[in-house]
Amino acid sequence: MKRLEDTLVAVFGSDATRDENINPVTCCVPAQRFAEAAGILKESSAFLCAQWTTDDTLADSHGGFSVYACFREGAQYLIVKSALSHDNPAFPSLTKHYLPAYRFERQIWSLMGVTPVGHPDSRPWIKFEDWRKDAWPLRKSFDAAKPMPRVAGQYLWLRAEGEGVYEIPVGPVHAGIIEPGHFRFQAVGETILNLEERLGYVHKGIEKRFESMSWLSAVKLAGRVSGDTTVAHSMAYSMALESMTFCHVPQRAQWLRALFLERERIANHLGDIGAICNDAAFSFMLYQCSRLKEIMLATNHKLFGHRFIMDRVVPGGVTVDIDDNAKNEIRSELDFIEKNFDKLVAIYEESSSLEDRVRNTGILSPELARQLCTVGVVARGSGLSVDCRVDNPCPPYDSLAVEAAALTSGDVHARVWVRVVEIRSSIRLIRDILNAIPASGIAGQCNGVSPDSTGFAAVEGWRGEIIYWLHAGHKGEINRCMIRDPSSVNWLALEYAIKGNIVPDFPLCNKSFNQSYSGHDL
Repeated sequence: MKRLEDTLVAVFGSDATRDENINPVTCCVPAQRFAEAAGILKESSAFLCAQWTTDDTLADSHGGFSVYACFREGAQYLIVKSALSHDNPAFPSLTKHYLPAYRFERQIWSLMGVTPVGHPDSRPWIKFEDWRKDAWPLRKSFDAAKPMPRVAGQYLWLRAEGEGVYEIPVGPVHAGIIEPGHFRFQAVGETILNLEERLGYVHKGIEKRFESMSWLSAVKLAGRVSGDTTVAHSMAYSMALESMTFCHVPQRAQWLRALFLERERIANHLGDIGAICNDAAFSFMLYQCSRLKEIMLATNHKLFGHRFIMDRVVPGGVTVDIDDNAKNEIRSELDFIEKNFDKLVAIYEESSSLEDRVRNTGILSPELARQLCTVGVVARGSGLSVDCRVDNPCPPYDSLAVEAAALTSGDVHARVWVRVVEIRSSIRLIRDILNAIPASGIAGQCNGVSPDSTGFAAVEGWRGEIIYWLHAGHKGEINRCMIRDPSSVNWLALEYAIKGNIVPDFPLCNKSFNQSYSGHDL
């Protein structure tokens, strides 16, 4: 279980010091060897999960900044850390080793003012071009309460040139109620040569806001990072805090969390399947899947007091319980949904016009999916069998039979079918939970947070792996809350999957990814 850090220490020797008392194990390396460490871990088949920085001017003795990178191989997570100077904070870019670092590092530069030396793209990310260049929102010296004066600025889009090449701007405001994002295509005829995304329009300063909140109240903010994933984000934050405080979560609360998580997964997958089919002009599936989703949401409101089960997962446990009547109502609901869903799947499979649109469309090859370190539905549709419930299970998933669905075609159909398999699997898991849920309390006590302690958690949300990393300051306050939504890596994969497709297939491909704008624009 220590292969990654053993490999790193074997090469670095005394230049790598590891702290096994931190979860996960954290290895400290000199800043000039930060990229070298990433290269060694890449050769060990590790994925890059996240990359971030901290401003340690108030919380650490060296008084500068620190850069972190989180890597994963199977069940093992490893964090590599380097201390940086205060006067000239910089580190060697990881982009040549890991494609996801391309945006992680642009965001680090934009929000913290820490330079990734050797990065191929100096344009801002999340931070817009009409912000002052010396405004670093995640630094401790930045006053988020004061209005920020605007300056003149223009975003420099990448361009393709040649005879017959033209651009198609889409967004940032879209039809319907989806959040804003700008997509710029270069095309010849209807064939897409390149897609560049411009996100950040719903940047709300969430990570900065955490720093002004108490540990217990901050879970409400976590539950609103991405509103359609409120259970998974609340659970990841709570688990990270519980790891810092050695909080004992009652078994029943752990099982109830899994119940909420699987209900969130089913409801969102139902909505996605219907919406994907609607973008292929098969509106019948949209109406029928929406009907089944609404049944689940109505049951959530009746039993748990909220359609999306918001604010029901808290540090130490949950705030709502179920009785035998509720169990029977959920069982009856699942019987109805399963019966009707199976009929809809049969219709989906028998529709030749729908099959023509979803197969061989928006292909993300297994090789690219791995290079991009994708997660969740996107990864499993491209042959990567990655799922926190299987690879790194938290209770009660360590006693439930979870299978990660994986296809290899990497097209829209594969991403639809992963959702089909997961809906059926989640229905079975909920039945198992209802049959085996233990009797106990539903809330434990989180003790005080020790200064300079850290917490970490990874939870399999319905889009994929969600990561929270928490760091306490010298007074035990929230010094940093790093959030890595699945969208942070999967948005980049969409740009690769759409190349070579026709323009009318973009909505279909985009919906099959269905990434979160809000979860990305932190």
